[in-house]
Amino acid sequence: MESPPPRTSSAPAFQLIDGLAAEDALGPIMQVMQQAFDPRYGEAWNHSQTRSMLALPLTHVLLLETIASELEESGEPVGFAMTRRVADEEELLLIAVAPKWRQFGAATILLGQVLENAREAGVSQLHLEMRSNNPAIRLYSKFGFQPIGLRKDYYIGTDSCRYDALTMAMALG
Repeated sequence: MESPPPRTSSAPAFQLIDGLAAEDALGPIMQVMQQAFDPRYGEAWNHSQTRSMLALPLTHVLLLETIASELEESGEPVGFAMTRRVADEEELLLIAVAPKWRQFGAATILLGQVLENAREAGVSQLHLEMRSNNPAIRLYSKFGFQPIGLRKDYYIGTDSCRYDALTMAMALG
């Protein structure tokens, strides 16, 4: 496991990349995906699932990366958010931040941009579904998402444990 970047008095500099083509997004997404999701819950998507979702016309990806240095053409992938819009509603399909970049506000930047993009597009409601014991509930609640449903034993972890799925939504109008 990589050690976190050294703590400094200021947060690391990130840049948001919006509107990436599927073929350009897949590599960085998979790099973050492999690090970000605890394998015991089975929540990470595989390459084929991710590629298939990215190929759909209403799927949108935001990528957050470190600012490239003079020696690099692009920065290191930090996190991503993937949404899918249908009519005037949008679903947050995945949001992930690589463990070494957590606690620097990366998820807040990504979710804030998801909300801004949705509002600009006239989306009336944003939905998400997550494992009910996922600590990300704090982030979603901070942004104003409210629980609207529960699916008992929806997820099955690699240890055969079952986890409830919590559905949350936020009105954007």
